[in-house]
Amino acid sequence: MLFGEMWYNTIMNNQAFIDGQNLYLGTEHAKPAWHIDFRKFRVYLKEKYGVEKAYYFVGAYDSVVDARGLYESLQQAGYILIFREHSDSAISKKKGNVDTDIVFTVMKHLVEKERFDKVVLVSGDGDYFRLVNYLIQKNKFLKLLSPSKKSTSSLYAQRTADIYRDFLDSASIKRKIEYKKR
Repeated sequence: MLFGEMWYNTIMNNQAFIDGQNLYLGTEHAKPAWHIDFRKFRVYLKEKYGVEKAYYFVGAYDSVVDARGLYESLQQAGYILIFREHSDSAISKKKGNVDTDIVFTVMKHLVEKERFDKVVLVSGDGDYFRLVNYLIQKNKFLKLLSPSKKSTSSLYAQRTADIYRDFLDSASIKRKIEYKKR
């Protein structure tokens, strides 16, 4: 084990749902800005939280070379990419808002009785608050991993127990997943 601290049963089959835009804004626009090493983060999700499948939700597909490189590196690190669909008429007005896509996908997995144990949500966006509460009630929620305490919706602090929240910018986590230039 790379991180040597797996505290969940190794038989766990958890799934992570990552709001890519929220993760990006919460780290790259933080003060000071920092970058996630996606390979390290994928290993961290697997070893710490027993995540077998990690769905990384992206806004609209962008054919720019830099974006394609990001997509390839995410796939190579073990993420399943999900792009937001847009009509051809909205090409110049694409939004990256993936909230409904994530909620829909999680609920679809539940309704279709896909075999998994619990959900790990990577986002601090309060738009997921009702989903998180529902999953907690159904014993299907493991952890909210917010990019930072500062960027986390106050809904979670007011109404969600601390055992369900962690912050990626906390020193102990950031040290394990931060990209460091070589």
